Amino acid sequence: MNKSSLRRALSATGIAGGTAALMMAGLAGASAHVSINPDKTTANSYALLTFGVPHGCDTSGTTKLTINLPEELTDATPTVNPNWTVEKVTQTLPEPKKLADGTSITKRTSQIVYTAKAPLDPHLRDALVLSVKLPDAAGKTLYFPTLQNCEQGQTNWAEIPKDGQDPHSLKAPAPSVAVTAAGAAAGDSHMAASISTEQAASVTDDGSQARSWAGLIAGVAGLGLGGAAFFRSRSAKASVSK
Repeated sequence: MNKSSLRRALSATGIAGGTAALMMAGLAGASAHVSINPDKTTANSYALLTFGVPHGCDTSGTTKLTINLPEELTDATPTVNPNWTVEKVTQTLPEPKKLADGTSITKRTSQIVYTAKAPLDPHLRDALVLSVKLPDAAGKTLYFPTLQNCEQGQTNWAEIPKDGQDPHSLKAPAPSVAVTAAGAAAGDSHMAASISTEQAASVTDDGSQARSWAGLIAGVAGLGLGGAAFFRSRSAKASVSK
């Protein structure tokens, strides 16, 4: 093989290796914080919000997750998870609040507190699900500040982006749901499905992330086989020319 061919082969291998490294970094970053799946849902409808519990506080296991409900919600029904106990915390309102059906309430559910029966290993993840009735407020983003307590330390996922600020620039962003209008939700179904699929890989431990890693490994393996075939082909040509 001449020097030019060798440089091209090494260059292609380096580019593919760099791409693989970026893919690995992306997969790691996708699961770095507490998030909600789906992140968009229709106004004035019932929704199941899945809170993904990621790594613990550095190397310390998670012991408790306190989810603060936005003021626009009056209640939430937590789904039972065998690994956690759950408690609904109520708040007395400063004045009665009138609901859409004409009734009034003086108390609301302000927090859902999940306490781990055993600390969640920082190398594992879990998913906690709430059923909520979203308000008739299309275009509004609802934030769920969440405190993650660990055996040692805690992380307060409570940062809310300012107008025009990229939420990905925040160190500890609050989980959020963007409420959409019924018509807009239908028109954006393809995009919403794409977003939900991506988040499911980072929120749930259903094997989808494993499939992503498997695809990446297969791609790198294919690159190695292709490189080996290239070198064999050049060697064979060199032998024939002799």
